[in-house]
Amino acid sequence: MIVAALAIFTVLSFWFFIYMPGKTLSTILTTLSIVGVIVSSWFIVVNWKDHYGMKQETVTTTKFIYPTSASEQMSPLVYQPIGSSNKHQVYVYRTSADAKKTVHTQADTATKNKVVVTADRPYLEVKTTRWVYKSGAAKFWFGITGQNKAFVKRTNTFHINKDWVVLTASQANQLKKQMGNKAAQAKMKKEGQAYVTAKVTAAMKQDPTMSKAKRAELVKTATAEFQQQAIKKMIAGLK
Repeated sequence: MIVAALAIFTVLSFWFFIYMPGKTLSTILTTLSIVGVIVSSWFIVVNWKDHYGMKQETVTTTKFIYPTSASEQMSPLVYQPIGSSNKHQVYVYRTSADAKKTVHTQADTATKNKVVVTADRPYLEVKTTRWVYKSGAAKFWFGITGQNKAFVKRTNTFHINKDWVVLTASQANQLKKQMGNKAAQAKMKKEGQAYVTAKVTAAMKQDPTMSKAKRAELVKTATAEFQQQAIKKMIAGLK
């Protein structure tokens, strides 16, 4: 409506100046119309520049996330730094366990990404802030300016479990190559067997009558512990 008001005042100022009979009345109405043009223009500018008549509204959404690759050994959350300063990143993840393709966060400076550890199921919390009109009157006057729902900022918070690892895309590729190396696999298998055997032997000394079920559970736990330690050791050596 404010744009329409500007157009009306502009037309009226021209009509009053050219066609209005009576010099005094013409001058008064022309002046008032010009004032209307100036005021309308000012409101359009402050709405566009300073979002006059608007407020910021933040909407929060959540969705479950899954690691970029399905592996019993680790659950990676991969990101790609933008620029050399690493102030901004693009994170990559999957939205379902069987998803063929990965998705990523937005690549813009108004988007911030955070990672926190949770005991709950891993999920992504997205807080998006946009400009909205404060009232129906503000929407009536400025609705045509196109500022409603204008994007302000976004915060992506990844809530992941402690067994997840956060890697750069380069580190993820390096780790994949290392884990695919046959010699490294053989060495890890040998060290893993020795680690598990030592754990079981120590437990059997403390509890010689340990049941098969309990031993099997101990083997499973010890194997997972070794894998986590081995992966952490690999990650520590990545660039």
